[in-house]
Formats: sequence, structure tokens, C-alpha cells
Amino acid sequence: MIARRLQYELMSHALGPAMVAYQTWSDERRRSRRAAKESPFGPQLECTRKLKELMTRHYLAGRYADGAVPVAWVTSGFPVEFLRALGFFCVYPENHAALCSVQRKSAELSEVVEKEGYSRDLCSYARSDIGCALSLKTPVGRLPKPDLLACCTNICQTVLYWYRALAEHFRVPLVLLDTPFVYGSASPHQIQYVRDQLGEAVETAERISGRKLSGERMQRTAELALEGANLWGQCLEQGRHSPSPWTGFDGFFHMAPIVSLRGSEETNDYYRLLLAELQDRVSRGISGIREERHRLVWDNLPVWFKVRDISTSLAQRGFNLVCTSYTNAWAEAGKRMDPQDPLGSAARVYTHIILNQDLNNRMEVLRRLATEYRADGAILHSDRSCKPYSMGQVDLREKLASELGIKVLLLEADHADPRAYSSEQGETRLAAFMESFA
Repeated sequence: MIARRLQYELMSHALGPAMVAYQTWSDERRRSRRAAKESPFGPQLECTRKLKELMTRHYLAGRYADGAVPVAWVTSGFPVEFLRALGFFCVYPENHAALCSVQRKSAELSEVVEKEGYSRDLCSYARSDIGCALSLKTPVGRLPKPDLLACCTNICQTVLYWYRALAEHFRVPLVLLDTPFVYGSASPHQIQYVRDQLGEAVETAERISGRKLSGERMQRTAELALEGANLWGQCLEQGRHSPSPWTGFDGFFHMAPIVSLRGSEETNDYYRLLLAELQDRVSRGISGIREERHRLVWDNLPVWFKVRDISTSLAQRGFNLVCTSYTNAWAEAGKRMDPQDPLGSAARVYTHIILNQDLNNRMEVLRRLATEYRADGAILHSDRSCKPYSMGQVDLREKLASELGIKVLLLEADHADPRAYSSEQGETRLAAFMESFA
């Protein structure tokens, strides 16, 4: 145990950061040599290097976390603040699955679980991570074995069955937080229902970690989570400027810390750097793409394995994706956090996640984003793997077009599995959409 803790601390705070910094420097040198002279994008954000270092350090430390500190695997919509206050190292399987897709590993991992009888119609994130658990294959080297699994139904019901499968495989406790679906605003008794479950979850986590939750540590973690959400929101708001200093595709990658490291000092330090760089780009008129002629809003998760291709096609024609409902969700929900009542406010925060609210709320979010960011078009990603996020998009498309007078494309794809996407069809529909602006 002591030796494992020493390994973990060494990789987290000393040797690991040095290794990551060298690898990042080496990668940047290779990239600069092969960079295309006529790229449709503006200069790369300097913070991208820091982002890579931060997330690589996180996964590198994770290789040595189990046996050194308590480890929890959590869904993206779970109230992670009390776990951080108890000293858990937290792994987000969804973030890991997105990384697998970017690295073109999702299909291989999905085939592992499909051979075990899992349906190809299941969420590709779930298939990727269960496939990783069964095969021990991952682009990050190794994921730590969990001591606790924690999921919340505010994003979908799939996570419950996904985490049940992981709990059976790892033979560890599963904590479930059930959030009632919200029409309008949650009622007091709905919030109390979630708050009561949070109390039970804390007791389970205390037992596993061997620690009691400190009120001071919990308050400090809630303060950091609130500050992080506000900083992330300010970063996103820089896209309201014309031209936008970055793209929504950049945002998909730079949201990683607010998802995976929410409630930590390192996350907030990173977003201060990012915000300062974006503000500097605004002052100097530096754009995320070389020639911004049209501004778009995106709904749903990205098509991770096609981000580069789709963003390049758009940028070449002067289309800049300036905001997305997905990245915006991490800023809006977190603003409800109250450090003076961390668990009570957490019940409100995590009950009002965008996917746990009705379609009228989704429409209001998209309407507001399109207006505030002065978008003249929208792409709604009809995501085969995320049915809750894709439900109702035909109605959303018609309302956005009729109420705001903007052009809207419904793009059928999948957020992680390339086998569920037709490149030819997607490129044809994207090209036709852009031509309609002529």
C-alpha cells in the first residue's frame, strides 16, 4: 500500500508531469513540421498544449491510483464534488470513450462486447467502456480498477444498465442517484428526493474510503466547482464576438477538464489561462477560422471520429461553429452550486441537467444560443447512440427555422462508432446545407 501510494504521488506530481511535458513538446515539433500552409483555421490555441498535459497527467496518474487511493468510476452527470472531498480518484468512462473514438478504437472495443451478446444498438460509449473492461485494451495504457461505481439517471437510463454490467464485472458497490424528469422547474419534494439519496451515497462513499466527509473540504470543493463552471461559461461567451476567437469544435475538446476534473484547483487554473488567451485573441481580432462568413450553433454530442473532417469542410467555406448546447450545459448547470449548502444545491444542480428537462427547455436553450451568438444556421446531430438527446429534433428543426429564420441541418451520425455513419451521405448533406446559404 505504501509503495503503491509512493508510485501514485510520483507519477501525479513529479515524474509524470515531466514525462508529459517532454512528450507534448516532441509532438508539437512534429506537428509544426507537417502543418499545412493553407489551413482554413486560425492559429492554434496555445492552451491546447496545456490541455493535453493536464489530461495526460490525469490518465497517467490513474494507472497507479488503485491500491493507493480510493477510486470511483462516475457518469458525467453524477455529483462528483463529495467524492473529491473524500479523496477519491475519479474516472469518467464517457470521457475515456470519447478518447477511444478520437483514437479510432471504438469499433474494436465494441466488437469485443458484441461477441459477448451485447447489442450493437446500445450506446457506443457503453460498448467502448465495457469492451475496455473485458479486454483491458485502452489508448491511455491502463484504467484503475474502481472501488465504487456511481451513476445518475439525469442523462439517460442506459447508464444504470451500463454500470450494473461494470459492477458485476468488477464486483464492487454501485451507487445510483435517480433524478425525476423535470417539466419546467423541479418541485421542492423532487429536490428533497434527490437530496435524500445524496445522503445515502455519501455514507456509502465514506465507508469505502474509510473517511468522514469534512464540511470544510466539501464547501471548498463546491466553491471550486462553482468557480470552474463560471470560468468555463466565460470562455464559451468569447464566441459571441465577431469573429469568434475559437470554434465550437475547439470547445468540445477543451471541455474535458470541466467534465473529468470538476471541482479541482488544476481545472480552474487551466480555464483562467484559456480565458486570458481567448480575450487576447478577441482584442487582436484573431479568429478560430481564417474567414468567418457564417455562424452556426450545434446541438448534441460531437461526431468524435469525424470532428476534424467536419470542421475542415465547414471552415473551408467560411462556416464557424460558434456555440453548442452540449458544451454550454456544463456552464449553466454548475452555476446553481451553492458552497454554503453544497449537498442541497448539488441536488438542484444535477436535477436540472439539460437532458433531464423537457423539450421546451431545449428549444429555449437553442433559441437563446442562436440569438446571443448571432447564428444564421444550426446543425442538429441526430445521434444514433444518444436517443434522449436526439428525441424531438425534427420539431426543434422546424421551430428554429420558422421562429428565427435560420437554416437548419439534421445530420444523422453517431458520437463514437464509425460503423453507424455514412461518410458519403454525411458529406453530401453537409455540402448541400452550405450551398443553401449562397
